[in-house]
Amino acid sequence: MQLGYFLSCEEYSPEELIAQARAAERAGFTSLWISDHYHPWNDAQGHSAFVWSVIGALSQVCSLPVTTAVTCPTIRIHPAVIAQAAATSARMLPGGLVLGVGSGEALNEHILGDAWPTADMRLDMLEEAVRVIRRLWSGEVVSHEGRHYRVDTARIYTRPDEPPHIYVSGFGPKAVDLAARIGDGYIGTSPDAELVGGFKSASGGKPAQGGAKVAFAKTRREGIEHAHRLWSTSGLPGELAQVLPSPRHFEQAARLVTEEMTADAVVAGSDVEEHIEQIRSYAAAGYDVLHVANMGPHHQEMIAFYGEEIIPRMPQVRRRQDLS
Repeated sequence: MQLGYFLSCEEYSPEELIAQARAAERAGFTSLWISDHYHPWNDAQGHSAFVWSVIGALSQVCSLPVTTAVTCPTIRIHPAVIAQAAATSARMLPGGLVLGVGSGEALNEHILGDAWPTADMRLDMLEEAVRVIRRLWSGEVVSHEGRHYRVDTARIYTRPDEPPHIYVSGFGPKAVDLAARIGDGYIGTSPDAELVGGFKSASGGKPAQGGAKVAFAKTRREGIEHAHRLWSTSGLPGELAQVLPSPRHFEQAARLVTEEMTADAVVAGSDVEEHIEQIRSYAAAGYDVLHVANMGPHHQEMIAFYGEEIIPRMPQVRRRQDLS
């Protein structure tokens, strides 16, 4: 399994994201993830840059491949516009682009006043959107009259030599089935061997990318404090993350998540073995790449720590996984 770095647009400024990408490449990370949000999950995170602007800047300072994790090409931005943005980005990025897509959250997609569809409807919209994007990447003039989208004599002129791969996120059986059917790969954020294995079985073994977070700090106590202050929203159960419409609502719901619950769920501090064990759990689940994000102010220290202490041990992580 390879190790990439996850750029959190919700927590860091564009300038910090660029600095993190540069440092991640120097440290030996092999690829980048970048989140695509209109809002942060809560006000404490404090940022939410337009991802396509940041990707353009990344193309000028970094040679690593970039995956959007994930873009929702269905409501806030029409799939024909996403197709153009991704084609331009893929043309500019030295390492190439993977367009990671998903069915989205109301937090980001409700802003134009559209009704928030049911989960089944969102997956149906995503399937049609991916079909539109792929047609536009062919370079042909596209007119499309579908259930959810219209395209009128559109053509994308600036394209990469090869169209980007499209990876599809999935947190349940229906989404995983869709990912296997229409995607070039899978995206997940938990070491769930059943979901990853189901995707690989249904897709004939296509690749899977995972994402995880850590709260690097000198002590575990400090790291837990950063994680709970900034990312307690990650502890919300069920479908709340898909249906709550604003950071204010996430903050209200996150009052149910105690600091003890956060402590039980996150890797915090600087214990090498704890960080390695999280990586090992994703390898055992079947992921081909894991992208690790930092929570809190010590992002440069975290990147240096991984470059010095974790990445050199990745061959051992792979061998351990092979024996399991």
